[in-house]
Order: sequence, then C-alpha cells, then structure tokens
Amino acid sequence: MNSNRHAVCDGRGRPQIMLLSEGQMSDFKCVALMIDTLPRAKTLLGDRGYDADWFRQALSDRGITPCIPSMTNRRVQIPHDAVLYRQRHRIEIMFGRLKDLRRILTRKDRCAHTFMSAIALAATVIFWL
Repeated sequence: MNSNRHAVCDGRGRPQIMLLSEGQMSDFKCVALMIDTLPRAKTLLGDRGYDADWFRQALSDRGITPCIPSMTNRRVQIPHDAVLYRQRHRIEIMFGRLKDLRRILTRKDRCAHTFMSAIALAATVIFWL
C-alpha cells in the first residue's frame, strides 16, 4: 500500500505528467520511465532524489539544463542555481493542493489504477478547469 507520486509540472505549477510508483523504488529509477515523455523545456528543477549522472546526461542531450542539488553522499558536489531552485515550491504547493482531498491524502483506494485515476481527475479539476 506504500506508493510515491511523481510529477512533471509547467512553470505555473500545473501537472503535465504524473506517475505513481511503489514506495520502495528510488526516485531516479522512476524518472527513467518518464524520460521519453518529458516536454520541451530550458530547465528542469528536481529534488535530490533525482540526482544521477545518467539522468543529468540525458537532460543535457535533450538541451535541458538540470537544476538538481547533489546528494549529500556524492563525493564531488555538483553546483546548482539556488535562486532558480527556490521556484520548486510550486511543485510542493501542487502536491499539497492534491492532498487537500482526503481520498488522495489517505489513499482510500486499494488498486493503484483506481488511485492514479483519482489523482488525475483531481488534478484536472483543480488545475485545468
């Protein structure tokens, strides 16, 4: 019953791509499932969990500048733009607005497909209508 929600948002904090993964799966393994569907962008803001060399290289190959803080256990820390990274609060606000709905907050659905459908429906109503 443990799960993680991943999202790619536009500049205004509206979700473009959403993915539901099992809770034990690491973040950068989940992004491998979404990498081919990433929209065209100049910069990608990501959490520390998405810090992987192959992901940074894949973003650079697509012409996207990664703004991802380095993991604390990385030997050579990769610098990031701290001022730009502050814009990531919009993604956290998006997840907070989705969690205002009790069904999503407490995950009342047993089936992952039904739970993801509830998330997609809520995101459509909250952000796009």
